[in-house]
Amino acid sequence: MLGLMDVLIIGIFAIVIVAVLNTLAAALSEMPTLKEKPIFSYIQVINIFVYLIAGILILSVLLGKSPLYFLGAMGAMTAVLMLIFKDTILGFVASIQISAYDMIRVGDWIEMPDYNTDGDVISINLNTVKVKNWDKTISSVPTAGFLTSSFKNWRGMTDTGGRRIKRPIYLKMSSFKFCDEDMIEKFKGYHLLHDYIITKENEIKQFNQQLGADAKISANTRRLTNIGLYRIYAKNYLDANPRLNHSLTTIVRQLDPTPEGLPLQLWCFTADVRWAPYEDTMSDIFDHLLTIAPEFGLEVFESPTGKDMISALEQVKFSTNN
Repeated sequence: MLGLMDVLIIGIFAIVIVAVLNTLAAALSEMPTLKEKPIFSYIQVINIFVYLIAGILILSVLLGKSPLYFLGAMGAMTAVLMLIFKDTILGFVASIQISAYDMIRVGDWIEMPDYNTDGDVISINLNTVKVKNWDKTISSVPTAGFLTSSFKNWRGMTDTGGRRIKRPIYLKMSSFKFCDEDMIEKFKGYHLLHDYIITKENEIKQFNQQLGADAKISANTRRLTNIGLYRIYAKNYLDANPRLNHSLTTIVRQLDPTPEGLPLQLWCFTADVRWAPYEDTMSDIFDHLLTIAPEFGLEVFESPTGKDMISALEQVKFSTNN
């Protein structure tokens, strides 16, 4: 009877210690300085040792052997124990590395293609990391998987305060041309281009004057182009947009020509990193720039549709009949 009472006391002590540790973990995880740390992972490891010690003491009481006897026996069973607790050991090591190198935190948005995971980290435990995906499903990723598989952490975007827009507008190269006087006067009325055109005209005038007689050949002279003015217009339009983060890089650049035309790529960062405001800002920018392109005599590339093909065939048929 005395032995059973001792076993009961040991069991109660183990349960109480584990409960206290879990309560401590819950309290620590709410602290601002520790909220993003895998506290529960460390507590789970301590709980395992508590249960292990309690198990050894219970066996010692029931079998009348010294606890050191069982510790010696466990030393001989190290290989078996390593195999049994393989996932736990790997998870523990991974948790330490994740914490030491600050790889992920609770609340981080991560992408992990190998596990089809894309969402916010909601908990970091000893064996698993739970992620709430954008489709509201929950993914459980092995903690050790973050050491063996590649993943993207979007925390840097949130900390920086800017979400990147990187998208091109494909323009037909056949619509590129030099600007005549009427076009230049028209573009001077655009407040985003007025100062640039005045400065550029003076620069071009000085350059062409230095050519002397060679200036009579138009190929020798410098002239403004509709694609060049459109690029400057797009850059100035981004610079004037209050919803962009102007402390980060803003570029409008030409990429290599493609069969779809010349890509004019916009590279900038929105000030609001939330998904919906980000999409709204990007849509507003491209709505304007795509719609105003014809004002510069430019055509945006679009693959021909079935209707276009039918129209072309009808024109050919009409020309043949006539």
